[in-house]
Amino acid sequence: MTQMTQDEIISNTKTVLQGLEALRVEHASLISGIGESNKDEEKTYIIKKNIDNIELGLSEAQVMMALSCHLQNIEAEKQKLKTQVRRLHQENAWLRDELANTQQKFQASEQLVAQLEEEKKHLEFMTSVKKYDDNQEQEDLSEKPRPDPVMELFPDDENEDRNNISPTPPSQYSNQSSGYEIPARLRTLHNLVIQYASQGRYEVAVPLCKQALEDLEKTSGHDHPDVATMLNILALVYRDQNKYKEAANLLNDALSIRGKTLGENHPAVAATLNNLAVLYGKRGKYKDAEPLCKRALEIREKVLGKDHPDVAKQLNNLALLCQNQGKYDEVEKYYQRALEIYESKLGPDDPNVAKTKNNLASCYLKQGKYAEAEILYKQVLTRAHEKEFGAIDSKNKPIWQVAEEREEHKYDNRENTPYGEYGGWHKAAKVDSPTVTTTLKNLGALYRRQGMFEAAETLEDCALRSKKEALDMAKQNKKMHK
Repeated sequence: MTQMTQDEIISNTKTVLQGLEALRVEHASLISGIGESNKDEEKTYIIKKNIDNIELGLSEAQVMMALSCHLQNIEAEKQKLKTQVRRLHQENAWLRDELANTQQKFQASEQLVAQLEEEKKHLEFMTSVKKYDDNQEQEDLSEKPRPDPVMELFPDDENEDRNNISPTPPSQYSNQSSGYEIPARLRTLHNLVIQYASQGRYEVAVPLCKQALEDLEKTSGHDHPDVATMLNILALVYRDQNKYKEAANLLNDALSIRGKTLGENHPAVAATLNNLAVLYGKRGKYKDAEPLCKRALEIREKVLGKDHPDVAKQLNNLALLCQNQGKYDEVEKYYQRALEIYESKLGPDDPNVAKTKNNLASCYLKQGKYAEAEILYKQVLTRAHEKEFGAIDSKNKPIWQVAEEREEHKYDNRENTPYGEYGGWHKAAKVDSPTVTTTLKNLGALYRRQGMFEAAETLEDCALRSKKEALDMAKQNKKMHK
């Protein structure tokens, strides 16, 4: 028997359905014509049985017809879904092509941005060089006081938690410390906050501090040294955002807590006093800042001893505050004492020695004591020369001596004082680049004020070359770390 198609099955089913319907009608007419005899009853039974069978066949045929219709609907839906699948495949292929094109454009944009950033840095460098050439004397020897010199040269003292999170040896103030040490978790949190703040991500640093402060107050209570530490950290972040009022409130709160819990003569109290003094200094409130700085100095002298390097740092801060008030006699006293401490405890090659000499020389300049300032500048440059090039002799001269000789022979043939004598001296700035470069610029400006233009140009050129080399080295290090 050959296999029938779906259409053939439907057609045959319809034919059978029609035949069965005709038989049912015929049997119904037979029943109506049969009499009531016994013989007729037997026929009637047979006919009724046949009618039942016919109706069963009709039902089965109708089921087959309904099933066929259902299968046709399923097949139509199947074809519709296949069409949608083919359309989705085509759309996916198109989207993949668009994504590939977009990625190529994005990579090209990134390369362009990187190129523009390098060009921007180059232009900024050239602009800084031009400003240096145009405004040399005004920047370095201005008679006007700098608006915010407090702690610029000694940032460690400005940052209370860098100064105190690293514990001071207990032997130096065991009778004052009351056994308090800042927990490791706060040191870690401080470093994390400083990292975010240095990147300008204050929206992360501030909530981080506030959440930690809230947790500490819940677990330890408000009057706890850890809470004071967190208040100091948050105050420093606010200060960096120029939110001085909020920072001052936090520091005063921290000062009160530390005074009550650690004692009025604890180093942490001195650190908070110093931070508050720095904050007032940044706002130009030098008279308000001075007594705070003096109180911090008293505590550090009592706890650490009068010849401790941290005492010298506090003396520098106090001198800067007094200098902004024109108290030059006190400024000289504080700087000279700080210089003695640094030289005796840290040695003549410590960077703080050169920084303090520069500060003291600036004080002399503001009073018109040019000879005293010149001596200090020459000491800094001479020491830097000895560290880089060895002992000084007739063939190994410091840069200031070369500059003065060029001034003396400025009308002679320049070939007699070749550039090579000092052309490599700027490399000595790598010993302490910011301080040495500043000293070169300041001594050059001092020479220019005295009419020694050839000597001034020699030092200024050397300072410019050292600055350029430092920038080139920084760029090279940045590329190596990428």
